[in-house]
Amino acid sequence: MTKNFVHSTSRENKIHISVFGLENVSKAPCLIFVHGFKGFKDWGFGPSICTYFEEKGFFVLSFNFSHNGIGDSLTEFTELDKFAENTFSLEIEELKEIIFLYLSNFFGETENKKIFLLGHSRGGAISLLTASQVKEVSSVAVWACVSTFDRYSLRQKEEWKKNGSFDVFNSRTKQVMRLNHSLLEDLEQNKRNSLNIEKAVRYLHKPLFIAHGNQDLAVPIAEAELIFSWADKDLTEFYKISNTGHTFNCKHPFDGSNSKFDLLLHKTFNFFTKY
Repeated sequence: MTKNFVHSTSRENKIHISVFGLENVSKAPCLIFVHGFKGFKDWGFGPSICTYFEEKGFFVLSFNFSHNGIGDSLTEFTELDKFAENTFSLEIEELKEIIFLYLSNFFGETENKKIFLLGHSRGGAISLLTASQVKEVSSVAVWACVSTFDRYSLRQKEEWKKNGSFDVFNSRTKQVMRLNHSLLEDLEQNKRNSLNIEKAVRYLHKPLFIAHGNQDLAVPIAEAELIFSWADKDLTEFYKISNTGHTFNCKHPFDGSNSKFDLLLHKTFNFFTKY
């Protein structure tokens, strides 16, 4: 059974949440899907991931970060003002809040309490940082994950500071999406501690699954190799996927799965059930 919730955060921001397998909440482990930059819970493969794990007996949560730019329409970037004000630290804070909503029995009383995070792209990094800070997270899977948030040249940062904003282009929607200086400020203030992905992975000490396409042009597979080099090899699996890119040959709107994506789901499921 699927059900949608709207949650007002401690900062009074609105988060849209979808629950899959509500009938499983009392006994099953909880899987939380974390979308990436310019992503949202209903993008392309998002609902398919959630349905897959629901059918495997999991209790599944997916949600939109409050400042991801998606409003009540759920599929269109209608809140570009909020998108501009988003920060990495805010996303970590909101993921923590979702975790503690589950643990507080907001979605129904549960006895299992086992929590798995599955993050795509930037959502993978947010998942790693959150898991390193929240002991209740049992294990993490990251797909096409970034190894650093510091993805801007010195010249871009200087222009960003000078103009007070930095524009990114969404090639799918053809929208110019502004990032305010608050994002850069968050990165520069916290990149050595709370936003340090290397530090989070080195001190994670939890099962970690890394999957990456070898033709990913958005996040090169070298970043996954770097994450793997930091990880505890006794607890980490690294799955390299040939002939796939950043979204594993899936599109939005979703026009069906493919053999590579099906195998990725299967391997991710095996990883979570192993631990």
